[in-house]
Amino acid sequence: MEIDEKEEVTKKSFISEWGIPIISAIIIAFLINKFLLFKVIIPSESMVPTLNVDDRLFVTRVYDLDNLKRGDIVVFYSEELQADLIKRLIGLPGDKIKIENGIVSVNGEVLKEDYIGTADNFNGEYEVPESKYFFLGDNRLWSKDSRYWINPYIDGEDISGKAQIKVYPFSEIGRIK
Repeated sequence: MEIDEKEEVTKKSFISEWGIPIISAIIIAFLINKFLLFKVIIPSESMVPTLNVDDRLFVTRVYDLDNLKRGDIVVFYSEELQADLIKRLIGLPGDKIKIENGIVSVNGEVLKEDYIGTADNFNGEYEVPESKYFFLGDNRLWSKDSRYWINPYIDGEDISGKAQIKVYPFSEIGRIK
């Protein structure tokens, strides 16, 4: 009888010392991932040189679209491509975008895009509808972005997060610009 009692005490002790903290940590990690931030891995060269293939980022969830601004790097779902994408936000609702020989103007003002990787000579004009957004990759020559989609605009409801911090490779840890 004494051995069974010791075994029972040992099991209870193990559960209280290890089980409860582990379960609590799992629940907290799930809640953080669901409501605050999540991790993404860059799958393509469309954002080079800002982001490279296999870079890992922490992305904060977006709940108020008014907090997004032109130039932010945003994660969103493309209904057309049936995929999550990461691109730079160029056009906000109501913006008029003109691209002439690869030079982007928004509402008549040329954007200073010192983050561009490989430029291109694309030409096009867009008027971003209400509740929609327009995105371009930094590696314009190779990025399949709003310019090439059948529907060039992403609905605000499909925006999930804003890229904040690069966490891998370790030599490049830091805030994303």
